[in-house]
Amino acid sequence: MNDQPTLTEAGRPLPLGPTWSEKGINFALFSRHGVAVTLIFHFLDSDHVQEIELDPEHNKTGDIWHLFLHTLGRPVYYGYRIKTDRSEGDFPIDTDRVIAVDPYCRAHKPRGWAVKSEAGSEPICLAARGLDFDWQGDRPLQTPASETIIYELHVRGFTRHPSSGVSAPGTFSAVVDKIDYLKELGITAVELLPVNEWDETDNKFFHPETSERLLNYWGYNPLSFFALRSGLAAAADQAVNEFKTMVRSLHQAGIEVILDLVFNHTGESDLEGTTSGFRAIDNEIYYLINKEQTDYLNYTGCGNTVNCNHPVVSSLIIDALHYLVKEFHIDGFRFDLAAIFSRDTTGAPIKHAPLIEMIAEDPLLRDCKIIAEAWDAAGLYQVGSFSTHQRWREWNGKYRDDVRLFMSGSRDSVHRLATRIAGSSDLYQSGNRGPLNSINFITCHDGFTLYDLVSYHDKRNLENGEQNRDGETHNLSWNSGFEGAPADIEIERIRQRRMKSSIALLLVSQGIPMLCAGDELGRSQGGNNNSWCQDNETSWIDWQIDETAASLLRFFKKCIGLRHRFALFRRDEFFPDQDGSAPPENSQITWQSLHPGTQDWSSDCHHLGILLNGECGHQSASPHFFVMVNGSRHDHQSFIVPQPPSQGEELCWARIIDTALESPDDFVEAAEADVVAPGSGCEVAPMGLVILQSIEKSAIPSSPRGDR
Repeated sequence: MNDQPTLTEAGRPLPLGPTWSEKGINFALFSRHGVAVTLIFHFLDSDHVQEIELDPEHNKTGDIWHLFLHTLGRPVYYGYRIKTDRSEGDFPIDTDRVIAVDPYCRAHKPRGWAVKSEAGSEPICLAARGLDFDWQGDRPLQTPASETIIYELHVRGFTRHPSSGVSAPGTFSAVVDKIDYLKELGITAVELLPVNEWDETDNKFFHPETSERLLNYWGYNPLSFFALRSGLAAAADQAVNEFKTMVRSLHQAGIEVILDLVFNHTGESDLEGTTSGFRAIDNEIYYLINKEQTDYLNYTGCGNTVNCNHPVVSSLIIDALHYLVKEFHIDGFRFDLAAIFSRDTTGAPIKHAPLIEMIAEDPLLRDCKIIAEAWDAAGLYQVGSFSTHQRWREWNGKYRDDVRLFMSGSRDSVHRLATRIAGSSDLYQSGNRGPLNSINFITCHDGFTLYDLVSYHDKRNLENGEQNRDGETHNLSWNSGFEGAPADIEIERIRQRRMKSSIALLLVSQGIPMLCAGDELGRSQGGNNNSWCQDNETSWIDWQIDETAASLLRFFKKCIGLRHRFALFRRDEFFPDQDGSAPPENSQITWQSLHPGTQDWSSDCHHLGILLNGECGHQSASPHFFVMVNGSRHDHQSFIVPQPPSQGEELCWARIIDTALESPDDFVEAAEADVVAPGSGCEVAPMGLVILQSIEKSAIPSSPRGDR
């Protein structure tokens, strides 16, 4: 249709972004260094592009440019052209011809997966009345931290494999189809890799054999802090409602939704990257730039660093978080490379960074779980010191490393393991923090899968197109005696044992456990430890579950169930007697070597016994547990089992877990388990773990499975 010139008014400076009404749309854009701003738009039902240059006398208040456009209810696609006053020698990027994306736009022009974004070259911001959605009374779940078990997944990779059995593989809708699986697994929260708009076609690398351009599959390259990636929806133009349906459905199943957010850098990358918005609008405000004004400071490894502690940028981040909570009922956030939040406007690390305090004290975010990846790509490592505020939780990279060290047979690792199992008091003792400030994990999207951790010493990233230069080289892995897969049956047995031992340790450790999707099925990436560009079966979960995968899945479920049943595995305070010096009957945790009353913290020790007193320091009494773990690669260890620390009826032990046994004998209920008498020996296989649960002798069946 032919459009007549559109009527305008001066408009309002706040709120920023597009504000919809039946008469029209108010546009408000911050740009301090812009000397001329033009709104470029076209109606959705027309290809006729219109341009309106904003008058600084009437359409500018302070640093905010604004305009009210009479659209009479018609939605528009829009963007901005901003002219800046540059002198010779200024920052070497010409942005005057860019049609910039509004940082506050709520949606981009819908596009399917692997369709290139036109950000920067045409109006793609969508200003439209929101679609109606019935939340059916939904509210964020506020699951207590002590009850939380996180499951990290990639929306596309979770169901994209042909074996997934869902109606729309790789989408928000498909996650809904897998809710029964998630409930049965026992997790309480999903942590979604980035779902904000990014351009997955911006990858400059090619597959070395096929010469096919690789994709930016993970999505850690945002074009927007507000808009959802429409290519993750079954119907791109219904992404918002499809995402809301997923959140509502997960909540109805008792599963929280945590979003992985990237506020540390953007998809504009370095000087050679595509200018899409931020640097065209106000380069000096949104990014950290060197003193010479010639290049970006790159603390992220992605070409640029967002100027997070500039008040304007901090406000943008807070506004984005508010929007996600209000509009999508999000339960929590994990902040990628969050150590960037601790850098000032020159890039120098600072204490009590404003943005970190703003997020922690924000009243609207008060019930949200906030999680920091407390490091960046330039060496600022803040695990344990990111913030002393009790609300901040951290991905505990030291937990990951220390469990990996012990479970690969490394020296000088037993004392580190004990500290991590007990909740990492060396990291979180200060302030009002406790073990639940630690997000414990062994694997995540970034690095080896659990199976590859026990199957590869060296990364195999050639298919990423960077000649195997990318990805972490210091993996703290051990291949179990043979590099790669498949291996012979004995090697595979050791690998299964190591995976089970590792996950059992994770789920009995103090802190909040996080699992990586597919580890429960023994998923492998063929040794690729940086699959950010692998949108294929390398990264997708294969739902063809063979007997081995089914056995491992059962073990995961049982260990998760054990954690849910007994509160002594999920304390909110540190053990008051972590050195184990008190008598077992008075101590909540007691460490031992192979004999009760002895400890061995030497560098050559590869074994540890942990006695947990179920009657001491808990709101309700529970059984006692004795955990024995053997980190030796080759040697069996025989532990002398202690007396259960009880003053009541005489107790003995039931062997509920033995990771050296085949399923279903690797995890059995106490009433059906082998009986282990106090003072007797209990053998633990190399890389194995055994857990005993106390049981009253009167509860032992008349024909027990055995007395060992």
